[in-house]
Amino acid sequence: MLAVHFGAGNIGRGFIGKLLSQAGYEVCFVDINETVIDELNKRNRYTVEILGEESEQITVDGVRGINSQKNPEAVVDAIAEADLITTAVGPTVLKLISSVIKEGIAKRMVAGKDPVNFIACENMIGGSSLLKDAVAEKMNEAERESLNEYAGFPDAAVDRIVPNQSHEDPLKVAVEPFYEWVVDQTMMIGHVPDIAGLTYVNDLAPYIERKLFTVNTGHAITAYLGYQAGTNTIKEALEDKGIYSDVKKALEETGELLQQKHGFESSKHDAYITKILSRFLNPHLVDEVTRVGRAPIRKLGPNDRLVGPARQLADLNKEPTYLAKGIAAALLFDPQNDEEAATIQNKIKEDGITNAITSFTEIQEGDQLFQIIMKHFEEMK
Repeated sequence: MLAVHFGAGNIGRGFIGKLLSQAGYEVCFVDINETVIDELNKRNRYTVEILGEESEQITVDGVRGINSQKNPEAVVDAIAEADLITTAVGPTVLKLISSVIKEGIAKRMVAGKDPVNFIACENMIGGSSLLKDAVAEKMNEAERESLNEYAGFPDAAVDRIVPNQSHEDPLKVAVEPFYEWVVDQTMMIGHVPDIAGLTYVNDLAPYIERKLFTVNTGHAITAYLGYQAGTNTIKEALEDKGIYSDVKKALEETGELLQQKHGFESSKHDAYITKILSRFLNPHLVDEVTRVGRAPIRKLGPNDRLVGPARQLADLNKEPTYLAKGIAAALLFDPQNDEEAATIQNKIKEDGITNAITSFTEIQEGDQLFQIIMKHFEEMK
């Protein structure tokens, strides 16, 4: 069995590629990182370190790579032969890889191949659906009409903390013990692969929102409050009792929303929040607040991890005090070399904070949520 995985970075190697290899797939990584691809083809294996109470070293073998920049034809051929295709490239890159994926699907159509599934394992809602739309845009009418016969694009929710790291071995990657990979089985086509560690569900929305509004929300608010407090890492930030309390209360706010929307049991969700916070405090993970908080424009999007739950709570006549504090901290996030942070700061400087809030979050000046954000912004500023 052949699995083609786009993205040979830390998530690709340390999470998805590892599970695919352990499920018996030959894993072909597609990336533009020449060093990583060359090493994969030289060794056909790499090491994953599990950063738990006791460190564990796992060898992942049966792997190879294709440099998509140098050899796009080989990528097309691999897609045409694959039994499963996955991605972990980041939301902005999905559209960039859609052209070569379109060519691979077209080749499968001509050859009359069995249908195949494309699972985008990205930190976003509806990644596979976005990829499908991007692929369909590049197809002619006949290809679009046949797309659903040859390719499925099941959406997924993924969760594993993989911090920035540097190793002498360019293929080694260190990850936390916890992970979650949930896929919407109703969106799949043809064969449903049996992969240990992958959970199939018939309704993905509750799992996506639970992860986005707990893990991602908590991570982001910890980063932004930690940055304002002058801490360097997520662990250091949460060791501040005030920040820990603010983050926990923000997750209690999102928890109230999730329980009302999706029926999560209160005691179980409280335990989930506790588990998430304990993961952030893992002493073996060194994750910088500037890395976790990077690209704040995306994280301040109207449906993303901060503003999304805050707006939904406000619509329920609830006051998202601590989510608003996280939003205000994100608007003050200004590390060097973060282009999105610089864009926000320039907007505030040139047009004022009122216009900046509405521009990046779509929250209107007359809304109560707007006023709460402004209050926290002025206090922190």
